Amino acid sequence: MKNRVDIQTVQPQAYKAMYALEGYLQTGQLTKTHRELIKLRASQINACAFCLDMHSKDALKYGESVERIVLLSAWRESGLFTEEERIILELTEAVTLIQNEGINADLYQRAETAFGQVHLAQIIMAIVAINAWNRIAISTHLQPGK
Repeated sequence: MKNRVDIQTVQPQAYKAMYALEGYLQTGQLTKTHRELIKLRASQINACAFCLDMHSKDALKYGESVERIVLLSAWRESGLFTEEERIILELTEAVTLIQNEGINADLYQRAETAFGQVHLAQIIMAIVAINAWNRIAISTHLQPGK
């Protein structure tokens, strides 16, 4: 694959802003597990090999099981995910596939009841952030394992 623009090198301020959002998200209520589930599920949907590689490794480092990572794309059929995680995964799909419907009223109500507005806002921002990273990685042909 032909090399493409290295945004981190030619526009370091843009990356600095993205990293600032990541830093903020690490100070919120989302657990490391929840953050990695969001990152992995969005990256699966967006087919971002670079991010799937990175976040699978991170999830394992934080104690996630191989079984849950393997079954993540079939989370609805798996009994391995908690009710909170299921809501987070449903939100991740709704925001990532925003053109389908976005967050419908039922999902929003369940999420707000489960998490409250502040935590829900942090979840949405985490989903938005990984979708931006996916688009950067795919657009610039970032390669996994590097």
